[in-house]
Amino acid sequence: MAALVVGVGSGRGVSAGEVLGLVEATLAEAGLSPRGVAELATVEAKAGEAGLLTAAERLGVPLCGYPAEALAAVEVPNPSAAPLAAVGTAGVAEAAALLAAGPGGQLLVAKRKSTPHGRPGKATCAVARVLLTDLRGRRSGVQGAPPSGSWGSVLSACLAEALVAELLGFSRGAARGRAGRRDAAEIRQKDPSRPAAVKSGQGGQRRPAVDRPDAGQ
Repeated sequence: MAALVVGVGSGRGVSAGEVLGLVEATLAEAGLSPRGVAELATVEAKAGEAGLLTAAERLGVPLCGYPAEALAAVEVPNPSAAPLAAVGTAGVAEAAALLAAGPGGQLLVAKRKSTPHGRPGKATCAVARVLLTDLRGRRSGVQGAPPSGSWGSVLSACLAEALVAELLGFSRGAARGRAGRRDAAEIRQKDPSRPAAVKSGQGGQRRPAVDRPDAGQ
């Protein structure tokens, strides 16, 4: 099940290749699989960057932007003056990863910066892990906007949607099985001549069903 969030920061005009290369290298060095990523998270001001959007698309996950004031309220190990001046928060990659991971989220990989040849890097990323025992609470984050002023403690709706979509793949099979059992029960009710295959007996014993007196008539 997807349980990782990658926070990303970027300079203007960053390419998808630079972002994707940084994210994939960071995950590989940490021994983490891209298949475990449920979301790319960033600051709202960067949520429209084509490079970030394309990188998220190639990873098959949503790109979610968070308000700068929400990110500024998250304590990060590597604050920087540059993003503070540019977008209003001293941390983007680490803060976005932790905020999207929700309460109890753990920062697995601190901020990393891309190192292209011949110029300064334009991308940063950090990786956080969702607290697994908190996954049930993420379903409620899909509907409705979070209460005003509570961004620091609200679970990511984007991540909730990704996790719920994944969980639905497991639940559909169970739902089909339940539907089949209901259909069989309805058939027996409509046609009493069809006995059940087995019935529960006393003391937990199971015995063959006894045909109804009018069976076959």
